[in-house]
Amino acid sequence: MNDKEWLNFALASIHTGQWFGFKKNWTGSHRMSYENIIVHDSSITKPTEEEVNAKIQELKDAETQKINDKISAQNKLKALGLTDAEIEAL
Repeated sequence: MNDKEWLNFALASIHTGQWFGFKKNWTGSHRMSYENIIVHDSSITKPTEEEVNAKIQELKDAETQKINDKISAQNKLKALGLTDAEIEAL
């Protein structure tokens, strides 16, 4: 995923529903950036940039862990004698 996708994923993970959007008349080098976030739901406050960055890192770490767990599981199955084709069929 690129930085814009991670930002969207993190924001969507912080609250449910379509609570955020991005300014139409944006500033900076990218429309989809922290500085251009707008909040559509008055009951929600905009998270700090640090909170958003922490959520992005949390999601990246979870994705890395998922990949590592899959590789570990495949290696354990190989150690039990399964072939790559058998593992792929699972």
